[in-house]
Amino acid sequence: MKVLIVKLSSMGDLVQTLPAVSDAVRAIPGIRFDWAVDEAFAEVPTWHPAVERTIVSAHRRWKKSPKSAWKSGELKAYWQELRRTEYDLVLDAQTNFKSASVTRMARGLRAGPDADSVRERGAHWFYQRRFAVAQDILAVDRWRDLFAAGLGYQRPSIAPEFGLAEQSWPAQTVTQNPYIVAVTNASWPTKCLPNTSWQGLIDLAAAQGLDVLLPWGSPAEREAANAIAKGRDNAKVLERMSLTQLAGLLHASRGAVCNDTGLAHIAAALGKPTVTAYGPTDPALIGATGPRSVHIVAPGYICDMCGKRLCRHPDNSATVNAGQAKRPRTLEVISGEQLWQAFVNL
Repeated sequence: MKVLIVKLSSMGDLVQTLPAVSDAVRAIPGIRFDWAVDEAFAEVPTWHPAVERTIVSAHRRWKKSPKSAWKSGELKAYWQELRRTEYDLVLDAQTNFKSASVTRMARGLRAGPDADSVRERGAHWFYQRRFAVAQDILAVDRWRDLFAAGLGYQRPSIAPEFGLAEQSWPAQTVTQNPYIVAVTNASWPTKCLPNTSWQGLIDLAAAQGLDVLLPWGSPAEREAANAIAKGRDNAKVLERMSLTQLAGLLHASRGAVCNDTGLAHIAAALGKPTVTAYGPTDPALIGATGPRSVHIVAPGYICDMCGKRLCRHPDNSATVNAGQAKRPRTLEVISGEQLWQAFVNL
């Protein structure tokens, strides 16, 4: 049986789908997968041994310059690659209009959640088979349920298996000392712990002889990481790395302390001790999942789990500076000592 998974982004969402692939492999011997994915995250599906081919798109880049994408032949080549194989099932595991459109273009029986279960209402009209999938459960379980319904087996009750154990990760050469990884960046300002919390964590790690490695994903995030690490000899801001290199770095680490972002999901999936801080989002729905993963939820503030990218609450003294939203007080209550103690407990 040959299945196309349509899950274009984002990093954490892709990682959360890997256990569903493992379930399917266990339930249906000989099943094979291709995966339609965005270029920014195309490495993630390749980590699972059951994924044979990735079909890579560049939706964000194409949206900015559709004429260039058409003239260059990229769009035509993507169409041809997407339709090269006729699949037994094309399963949309992202369930918005963008992914549903890709699902519609592919060749094969199209399937996805029903009208009450899709991320963007109306996307279900692109599917030929539709399934009810609970929305108020952990994302890892949601995708396991969708694959089970789409492929016709009972979702196993065992803990999620991400299929990463067989992967040969690149060796890290950043430091000869034992280390942890501090993921200080995130796509939303409201997901970012304050610098003082990270600096407190770094100082406590130094007292135990641990280096702290700080990855980043953009020039602004690199600048922020440099500000956190300034004056702390055990803090090392990394050079730019691929996702596979970062996964190898996490694999060789003592563990990770993270904002709510994609690398937290990778660290947890690798089975490393992983502490993740949550403010505007609900870890019961999207939390990093793994055998040694713990969540710290910012308590006692009016906008806990508000789901907003930017904080403009009038009671937040740090909210407005030159008209731009700043970090909410929600996460400022999580100290470096609290992060460190949660990590030590793991």
